[in-house]
Amino acid sequence: MTTMNAKCMPVTILIVEDELAIADSIAYALRTDGFVARHVTLGAQALQAMHGADPADLPALVVLDVGLPDMNGFEVCRQLRQFCNAPVIFLTARSDEIDRIVGLEIGADDYVTKPFSPRELVARIRVVLRRLAPPAAAAPAGRFDIRTPQARILYRGQVLDLTRYEYLLLKALCERPGHVLSRAQLMDRVWADSPDTLERTVDAHVKSLRAKLRQVDPGDDPIQTHRGMGYSLAGA
Repeated sequence: MTTMNAKCMPVTILIVEDELAIADSIAYALRTDGFVARHVTLGAQALQAMHGADPADLPALVVLDVGLPDMNGFEVCRQLRQFCNAPVIFLTARSDEIDRIVGLEIGADDYVTKPFSPRELVARIRVVLRRLAPPAAAAPAGRFDIRTPQARILYRGQVLDLTRYEYLLLKALCERPGHVLSRAQLMDRVWADSPDTLERTVDAHVKSLRAKLRQVDPGDDPIQTHRGMGYSLAGA
């Protein structure tokens, strides 16, 4: 399955490794897993690739060998951190704890010791990208939140101060958003225990509901009037 970013484009990983066999195995594993792999052999090339890249083309993560021909991978990471926050996973033939600590302290996000499984490295890349990804945006909340056990309705997150019949009327409209309910239907749902109530009572309660809703959001008028037909709630 292809790995996608927010713009639905494949995620690019920069491999900084002077041993071509290792770089090729990493690149193959990345491409198999849906990533785009870019490869350079020198630290200076890595810094140039990250510094001069268009934001749309900027690699999402750097796999960085510590033992490069032109400069130490730790120094590459130090310089990278001066202008870029892209996550870094170090590759090294050394497993000394001090090396791991130094790598993490200068800004690395993970540390893999050679020899390693390319598939394991790809799994680690996914973990780092997932950990650093921004949280998904929450779906926009609806206008109304009905709290039936408490007989309350929230509008735009605020509790409405409603009478019993206002609560029942608004609840009836909320339960059928976009549907036109006639005055007779509303009378049956809301005033079932008061059969002598006149239909114009519905109009009076709608008027009072609208006033209370405007106190919360003056620019919104969710209760729609359909002349000769009844009322509906738009976009509950």
